[in-house]
This record gives sequence, structure tokens and C-alpha cells, in this order.
Amino acid sequence: MRVFRGRAASIAADRDVSQRLLSVAADGESAVRVWTPHRQVAFGRRDARLEGYDRARERADERDFPPVERGVGGRAVAYDGTTTLAFARAEPVADFRTGSTERYDRASAALERALRTLGLEPIRGEPDDSFCPGTHSLSVASADGRQRKVVGIAQRVRSDAALVAGIVLVAAREKLAAVLERVYDALAVPLDPASVGTVAAAGGPSDPDAVRTALEEGLLGDASDVSIERIGDGR
Repeated sequence: MRVFRGRAASIAADRDVSQRLLSVAADGESAVRVWTPHRQVAFGRRDARLEGYDRARERADERDFPPVERGVGGRAVAYDGTTTLAFARAEPVADFRTGSTERYDRASAALERALRTLGLEPIRGEPDDSFCPGTHSLSVASADGRQRKVVGIAQRVRSDAALVAGIVLVAAREKLAAVLERVYDALAVPLDPASVGTVAAAGGPSDPDAVRTALEEGLLGDASDVSIERIGDGR
């Protein structure tokens, strides 16, 4: 198992690192990465087709969240550059037509285990009108008892490798909810800002390093032969 740790110098360079996980998996070795992406709002391809896309990008920029477009589906997600984490696990694929459900299930179970070690009780699914809505999400109950989304999971499959990846919101709930509310409003996509959750708001740690360690350990599972490759500034 190859473990990538750290963040590259720019958003573009950081994406190249994540692409390398697929290359590693295509060569027969699984790979895991948990890191803190640069501050940004990452729009999906579906967003780019909407009439309000240019205005949504402007609104992200006005909040000092550089707008970028990612090469997969889904709706916009926001990273604050310090506490919002991303994760990815790549593995070899023998038949790209099978295994997607199992990969989602394994990733969800690993993330659930990680959140439990942080004192949280994850719930599969998401509230209505969540950011980047999807079938594979994890929510938690915040201090006020309301269910809020903290984890979004997506998957990319090639003929030789698959990448299960996503976002974990650790802290800065109000800041993230505010920029997402403005962006989704411009896109005319429903979003309830109260559905945005964080690990910290649910009673877990606000330290992204503690959460990153728990997530990495969860995604590694019982892997014993592990090699580490360090990237950039170590975040």
C-alpha cells in the first residue's frame, strides 16, 4: 500500500498528485491519500452547464475562495485551506463493470470507523438540500440535535483502476456554509446552509491533524506493507 502525505504547491499540482494514485493502482498497488487541499470552491461538470455558473464563480472569488472546475460530476464543494480535508483511495480493477458498490461500502465503513474513534456516531445519508448531494454521504448529529452532512463520497472508475474520494468538513462551519449558500444561490440549486456540518460542530476535534490521522488509519485498514511518499508542505 502506498500512502501519499502532504499538499503540492498549487491547486493544479495538487490534482496531479491525486492522478498519481490512479497510476499507482494501475500498476497493481493500492494507494491512500488524506490531505488539506488549497482554499477553493471546486465546481462539478454539472455546475458548469448552468446559466448561473459565471456568477457563482464570481461569488466564490468575492469570498476569497478561488473557483476551479474539477473533472468529475457532482456539485460545488468548498475547502477553506486549513481545516477541510480531502481523502482518496485507489485500487487496481480487473473488470471496471463490477465492484463499484463494494468499493463505496468499504470506503463508507472505513470512514465510519474513523469518525467513531473521534467520538462521533456517523449516519449514512444526508439531510435534504445538502451541498454536493449524493447517495454516498455521511452525516452526524450536531449539538442542537440536527443532522448535518460532514462527508461526501464519489468514485471514478477506469479500465485498470478505481478511485474513491471525497471531502470531510472538520471545522469553520459558518464560513463554509456562507460561501456555499451564495454559490448555490447563483446556480439556482437548492441548498439549506443549516445542513452543512463539521466534525467540530458535532463535538469532535477541531484539529485537522487529529482527524487526518484517524481517516488515514481507517482507509489503510489492516494493510501491513505500507510505504510513505511525502508531498510538498506536509498538510
